[in-house]
Amino acid sequence: MTENFPDYVDVDYEDGEGENPEDYPHINDKIEKAVEVTRQGLEQYENPAVMWTGGKDSTLVLYFVKEVADRYDLEVPPAIFIDHYQHFDQIHDFVDDWAEKWDLEVIYARNEDIGEYVEANDLTPGDDIPVDELSEHNQHHIDDILEYEEDTFPFLLDTYAGNHLLKTVALNDALEEHDVDGVISGVRWDEQEARADETFFSPRHDPDIYPPHDRIQSILHFEEAAVWEAFWNFVVPDTVEEFPDEGYVPESKDDLPDDLEPEDTPVSPKYWEGFRSLGSEISTEKTEDEPAWLQDLEGTTERAGRAQDKEDLMERLRDLGYM
Repeated sequence: MTENFPDYVDVDYEDGEGENPEDYPHINDKIEKAVEVTRQGLEQYENPAVMWTGGKDSTLVLYFVKEVADRYDLEVPPAIFIDHYQHFDQIHDFVDDWAEKWDLEVIYARNEDIGEYVEANDLTPGDDIPVDELSEHNQHHIDDILEYEEDTFPFLLDTYAGNHLLKTVALNDALEEHDVDGVISGVRWDEQEARADETFFSPRHDPDIYPPHDRIQSILHFEEAAVWEAFWNFVVPDTVEEFPDEGYVPESKDDLPDDLEPEDTPVSPKYWEGFRSLGSEISTEKTEDEPAWLQDLEGTTERAGRAQDKEDLMERLRDLGYM
């Protein structure tokens, strides 16, 4: 525990160290651990928040938060949605719709300095933004944090400078503004090598890099297939009254029971179209035509549709506060 972090937090930062998904072999084992971590997150922190991208992992995390809060009479914290200006329109619609259905407070984290410049100059992704047109705050991140030496940077999410300014700076500013001390997030061990050594409670206490807080990572131990198993056996049946209780798995948009439509389910629409990972509209492609949960989840790479330049920089980006 650092001097800058509240001493009221009492969690085990080594919980999960040296473990992997195989240590939680059954879906019930995974859920039990997720509930335990979520409960600690809601009870230990005074101002927690849930990271919500609209994707499957963060929506599963949000499901556990809602269930635990209801079971133990705890408050549902606000959700933080990072608006990096390059989302699929359907993602915005999905988040807005389910935030209303679930009565959620959503904090929209944006780097408005960049957003305003982009709008004023009618830029599109890939266009260059002069560094000297940025605010002093953003120039500090460019010059002192990233040590970026170019005069311009591309308005493109999946680059080192673009990802940091559009996502990480936006997130850290929101954490500071709302005095968040615990971020409940949906990162997973199997999703990426840079996340393989994470623990269930992960400290982010260096005030020179980010507002001191902890990451509460309640589904670290879920594999991609287990996430979908949880969705079709628990998340969707518990959320959609008309949906069967016994693990019905639809094979297409037209294979839902009782005249249900995909938008009636808390499953982001891009997954129905064949996307397995949601990044930006510009740099993410679907992997196949069939829904994500029916694809070869063990024999192929989950993030194959993502731009590789950002993926290769993940270690450095996470050091700066990226999820």
